[in-house]
Amino acid sequence: MMIDMTSLIHLFTNPQAIIATLGTLGVIAIIFLETGAFFGFFFPGDSLLFTAGFLATQGYTSMPWLLVGAFLAAVVGDNVGYAFGRRVGPSIFTKEDSLFFNKKFIARAQEFYERYGKKTIILARFVPIVRTFAPIVAGIGTMRYRTFISYNIIGGFLWTWAMLWLGYGLGSLIPSPDKYVLPIIALIIIASVIAPIWEVLKKRRQK
Repeated sequence: MMIDMTSLIHLFTNPQAIIATLGTLGVIAIIFLETGAFFGFFFPGDSLLFTAGFLATQGYTSMPWLLVGAFLAAVVGDNVGYAFGRRVGPSIFTKEDSLFFNKKFIARAQEFYERYGKKTIILARFVPIVRTFAPIVAGIGTMRYRTFISYNIIGGFLWTWAMLWLGYGLGSLIPSPDKYVLPIIALIIIASVIAPIWEVLKKRRQK
């Protein structure tokens, strides 16, 4: 049976579809892949966590499992990225571009790391694409593992719990929240891309 790539892309880039299809464990697995696999940059981590928290108020997901599972997945995922960076080293900058890899993503994470230093491991959690490649860059560089794991735990906790509780809180406050799922997802997706767009515009002005 042939795999419909269009359907797969729609599934893995649509938070509501992911939750409806894969449930709580699927959300946790996606968070691990986004943070632990260099091809996971296209997963919608921010909007997925927010939507999962939002839908937890309707019983579609389990908030306790999400809080624990997503946090652990984010921390373990970044550890995998760090280990991958340590293993491949600077040679990754010469790797050929492919469908799931582009050197500009690594370069962007490197610039972010050079600008913010160790805090990158925390701040990158809230920046799409950068959060996937920041731990890899940390592993390539000179950041000691003890330092990395400390920032990794803090960043993983702040990111997963903030997104989940924001979604859960909003779902608890408004009446009939199921009617507002799609517009809320659209808003969180827009908010999640503001930071990278701002960075691009700022670089253009500097040039």
